[in-house]
This record gives sequence, C-alpha cells and structure tokens, in this order.
Amino acid sequence: MALEDVYQRNLHHRTHRAGWLRAAVLGANDGLVSTASLMIGVAAAKADGFLITAGLAGISAGAMSMAVGEYVSVRSQNDIEESDRLLEIEHLKVDPEGELLELQQIYINRGLTPELAMQVANAMHEKDPLAAHLRDELGQHPHTKARPVQAAVASAASFTLGGCIPFLGAFAPSLGAKALSIVIFTIAGLVVTGLVSAKMAGSKVLVPTVRVILGGCIGMAITAVIGQIAHLSGI
Repeated sequence: MALEDVYQRNLHHRTHRAGWLRAAVLGANDGLVSTASLMIGVAAAKADGFLITAGLAGISAGAMSMAVGEYVSVRSQNDIEESDRLLEIEHLKVDPEGELLELQQIYINRGLTPELAMQVANAMHEKDPLAAHLRDELGQHPHTKARPVQAAVASAASFTLGGCIPFLGAFAPSLGAKALSIVIFTIAGLVVTGLVSAKMAGSKVLVPTVRVILGGCIGMAITAVIGQIAHLSGI
C-alpha cells in the first residue's frame, strides 16, 4: 500500500479531532444549558424585565469563562507533556541502555518476542529514541497534542452559538411564552448538538443525543424550581 493511501486512511480516524471537538461540544452544551437555565430561573422568578439582560450577561460571562478555563486547562496539560519530554531527554542522556531495555519491555508487553522486541527497540533508538519513548512509553502523539488557543477559541465560539439559541426565546410576547420558547429552542439546540457531536465522533447517534437532552432538561428543571422558590419567598 502506498504511503499516500495510508495517510488517507488515517484521516478517517477521529482521534486528531479530540482536542478541539471536546472543547466545542462542551462549549455548545454549556452555552445551551447554562443560558437556558439562567433565563428559565429568571422567568420563574417573574423578573421579566431582567430576562434579556440576564441572557446577554450569561452568554458573555460564560463564553469568557469557558475560553479562559479551557486555555488554562489545556495549557497545564501542555506543561505536563513538556516536563515529561525534558525528563525523557535526561533519562536518555544518563542511561541510554536502560531506556533501550525499557522500550524492549514495552514491545514485549504488546506481544512481541524478546528478540523481535529488541530489534524493534534498536531500530527505534537508531532513528529517533526520544520520539519512540514519547510515543510508546508516554503516549504522546503529534496529532493528539492539546492546543490551548484552539481549544479556547472553539469553546468560546461554541458557547456563544449555543447560548444564542435559548436567548431567542426572550423575545416572545409574554412571560409564559418566553419560558416555553426558551425550553423549546434549548431542546432543539440540544438535539442538534447531540447529533453533530455523535456524527463527528463517529459514534452511534441515539444514546449520546438522549444523554445530552436529558442533562439539559434536568438543569433547566432544577433552575426553574429554584427561581420559583425565590419568587414565592419574595427574594
């Protein structure tokens, strides 16, 4: 098989999407659920005049929070990977023979005979020992490397997009219609989010979509109850 064919086949795998797909799906889901829950809570508290303001504030604050959170989280992962890389460089410098035997043992554990494992380990060390250890010992791959800026942008953009869907319900004519519109728009958005994320991840559609819808509905219901309690309590 030609190298070009191998490359094209590898493109069908979804692992290379893991970094930004997780952030995008999480952002869209959070945008839908948190914005809808906030606005449902405000509507349940009968604070109709603050509904649009609350929605805009929720979208803005949430998008920034998601972006910063994703960046810090993914950047911390990068720092750990870089620390491991520097440590592996030091190990290869101090004890190359021990590292060779360690790589051999990894291949033995994967099913190779000791002789073949040593041949493979030698070949890997002759070509690029650091890359071999990062890949086979630590599980670091260039195509799955976390990218903090990409994750932050994907998270903020998807949160904003998701938050805008329930926000449309705030323009309904009455408070009851607003609450109903927010719920309907949110459920529709959750369905789309579940379908898109399942499709892009290459998984079955039904279970992930139902999971996303149920989670969102529970979030909205809890917030509605809290908002109603606040209204009845005169808070």
